[in-house]
Amino acid sequence: MKFLYRVYQLLVCLPVILAASVLTSLVTVVGCLIGNGHFWGYYPGKCWARLITKVLLLPVKVEGREHLQAGQSYVFVANHQGAFDIFLIYGYLNRNFKWMMKRQLGNIPLIGIACKAAHHIFVDKRGPSKIRQTYSNASKILRAGMSLVVFPEGSRTFTGHMGFFRRGAFMLADELQLPVVPLTINGSFDVMPRTRDLRWVEWHPLTLTIHQPIPPKGKGIEFEKQTMEQAYRAVMGGLVPEYQGFVENPDQ
Repeated sequence: MKFLYRVYQLLVCLPVILAASVLTSLVTVVGCLIGNGHFWGYYPGKCWARLITKVLLLPVKVEGREHLQAGQSYVFVANHQGAFDIFLIYGYLNRNFKWMMKRQLGNIPLIGIACKAAHHIFVDKRGPSKIRQTYSNASKILRAGMSLVVFPEGSRTFTGHMGFFRRGAFMLADELQLPVVPLTINGSFDVMPRTRDLRWVEWHPLTLTIHQPIPPKGKGIEFEKQTMEQAYRAVMGGLVPEYQGFVENPDQ
């Protein structure tokens, strides 16, 4: 069965994914240039992400959408299991948002250009001024009523387990007094961990759990830390038992 799935990936999935990625990038860039950037920066990517999971025959389950309110801006924070986190959140969160992503992703041909056109936020750590600019860009997005998706670990896990959370997303939520929504991703590590990048996809169900929003309780570093700890516990608590527990990530 694994052999047949790999043949299917090579002959069917690979051509479809390559063509869809090129087309989505072009539509996003052109759409953002001539139309509503919030629309064209989100919906083509959402369709692309759903297509990829469907063509690879990966079952997707979403839990907790009822926790989100229409019209509310959120800071979403998720564990970072693998490359398929992107497809799961983009395709199935059902919320218009901007990504907060590594600066290096902007160098990917076509996809990087599309992300820049869509005004996703690239995290630049090359000095204090760059960090302040990243923070300022994210703050503007949230003040405009858009939501933001952040991987607070900063990099994908090597083990399936969670590392520690960085403060950035929680500082933004604290400054703007916005609710933080923890997201737990299960299955992405089993589909394609970072140790097998750009190799065969392994069939495995994907699950996105949307936890209860954590409302702002006050302003200041003490409340920020409380929110971060509560979010961490929620994300960790949603993981399958196999990946429960902290494991240090040397890439953090």
